[in-house]
Amino acid sequence: MIQGDTSLDTSVVLRLLVAEPADQYQSATEFMRERLDAETRVHVSELVLAEAYFALQSFYGLPKKDAIDALSLFTSHSGVTISPTAAEVLARPNLAASKPGFVDRLIHGISSASGQTLVTFEKATKKLPATHVLSRIRDA
Repeated sequence: MIQGDTSLDTSVVLRLLVAEPADQYQSATEFMRERLDAETRVHVSELVLAEAYFALQSFYGLPKKDAIDALSLFTSHSGVTISPTAAEVLARPNLAASKPGFVDRLIHGISSASGQTLVTFEKATKKLPATHVLSRIRDA
């Protein structure tokens, strides 16, 4: 038995979300039940959320909104913990249609939480605080 708090990898999160393959889903569900019974924390990082978001779209064919809704429901009802940054981003209304999008907002949130200015070429991020958008240097 594992002692103490744990972090989930993307592969476990995906099994819990899509319930396949069935044997891995069952194993992941049993693990989560044991963790909850032991009253230990199970954490999901921003990187795992981002990777799961892209996998749900590219491999499982979910639209952006459905992928975000699945992650939001999972993180709010499964007993897992996420960072305040991730919770704030997932709580944003109309996140699937937002510019910047989910992953860019996670990156910005992590940068801001660290007291850093995010430097990017993504023009949509200019509306976020503590962001500097670089201009492209045109060829002469």
